[in-house]
Amino acid sequence: MTADMLGAGEAESTRPGSEEQVPLYEEFIYCCGAATQVLKCGPWKDLLETESKTLPRLLFLIIPGNPGLAGYYRTFIRALYHGLNRQYPVWVVSHAGHCKPPNGMGMTEDTDIKELEDVFGLHGQIEHKLDFLRKNVPKDMKLVLIGHSIGCYITLEMMKRASELQVLRSVLLFPTIERMAQSPQGKLLTPVLCKLRYILYMPVYLLSFLPERVKTSMVQFVLRGLKYPDEASILTSLNLFSVDCVANVLYMASQEMMKVVERDSTTIKQNIKKLIFYYGVADNWCPQQYFEEIKMDFPDGDIRLCEKGIRHAFVLDASREVAAMITDWLQDILTRL
Repeated sequence: MTADMLGAGEAESTRPGSEEQVPLYEEFIYCCGAATQVLKCGPWKDLLETESKTLPRLLFLIIPGNPGLAGYYRTFIRALYHGLNRQYPVWVVSHAGHCKPPNGMGMTEDTDIKELEDVFGLHGQIEHKLDFLRKNVPKDMKLVLIGHSIGCYITLEMMKRASELQVLRSVLLFPTIERMAQSPQGKLLTPVLCKLRYILYMPVYLLSFLPERVKTSMVQFVLRGLKYPDEASILTSLNLFSVDCVANVLYMASQEMMKVVERDSTTIKQNIKKLIFYYGVADNWCPQQYFEEIKMDFPDGDIRLCEKGIRHAFVLDASREVAAMITDWLQDILTRL
């Protein structure tokens, strides 16, 4: 498997004390042979090359939902890094193929090396994250994993498959870890995702030829219901005019409907002291019933119900609020470092 960096963008300008101007680096790499976008907050661009005396004690890694576009979490990781007093790197790694690669880079790597089979599927996305850690993070690096939506399922699977990971905490935001097809949203979308998704490719292909300003206006129209839409989300959504990107997003989603069925209570029980769950009150992907049942099964677990009306796709308009909550939740482990 390869994870060689093809190119990296310039760091955004910095101004001390400003959350919007914290050091942020963008990289496009091949991981498991698939195009992958990585956003890194903090001055540590390469943890494997950093001298031990300046190596951070902890890495925060965000595992996204679906669409797994790293750009949706740009505001979130900046706010989290700022809330952590800029002491620890905060990274987000996209799902394999959930990005529009820069010019000169294909969606898959042109190589004779046999890569992971079905890297764009749900199983492949889990191995993709583990491979990213193996290739980019020191083995003894302590981790805080933050999963969002299907990223929570992936996070639990990572902890199950790689027990050697030095995970201090895993924060599971709006966790789709069971019965996805039976959820209100799943009942609506499963037939489309599993049987009819191919008919969506042609409209996306035709829309891809529109001028950027027209695409931007279309995204703004779709997000018009948000009071304060995140500007990063608007720009990131333009990736969804790429047929390859949309095909990978929908393929992964179809597998989620079929494979995310039973909650993995064994893995949860084994790691319960490391886990923080955060459910939404009106979340159509993981309804309140799922919260009540897991709370009953694990009465001593840190399982919370949102009382602030934050939507499942919190990155669209509540990134700073969620980042502030996480910083507060993790004070116990941060003070012990």
